[in-house]
Amino acid sequence: MQRVLKKALDGGRFIGVPTKTTKTMRSIRSKGNRSTERRLRAMLIQAKVRGWTVHPREIPGTPEFVFRNAKVAIFTDGCFWHGCPCFAKSPKTNADYWAKKIQLNVERDRRDDAALQALGFRVVRLWEHEIRDSPNECVSRIVSMLTSR
Repeated sequence: MQRVLKKALDGGRFIGVPTKTTKTMRSIRSKGNRSTERRLRAMLIQAKVRGWTVHPREIPGTPEFVFRNAKVAIFTDGCFWHGCPCFAKSPKTNADYWAKKIQLNVERDRRDDAALQALGFRVVRLWEHEIRDSPNECVSRIVSMLTSR
């Protein structure tokens, strides 16, 4: 856990969190998430879009998909973790901690975007709800980024 976030917690630890909540939060995967990454990957394959690399470590921010030749980086942002203005819900337990955590995630996302743009990449951020509700529009956005230059 980040030092900044430990300071937001009473005694540096979560207190009074139900076991069910702890289990749920631990089960959330940061990579290979079914509702975002895996779904988008299947959509790209179905649309016959080729040429991506998944989670390249040497690219700032480790985007989910990178098209190196076209210099396009794709992020699939979960609504909760990245503070979606439409669908993010604030937890009632440890609200200060989660507000700070999400704020730091958003700040990190902006830094990553700036670092990628400085390297000549164009960045596409897709919200979890966009991938779920408007999959064709998401693929269209990616295809248009790949074909325009």
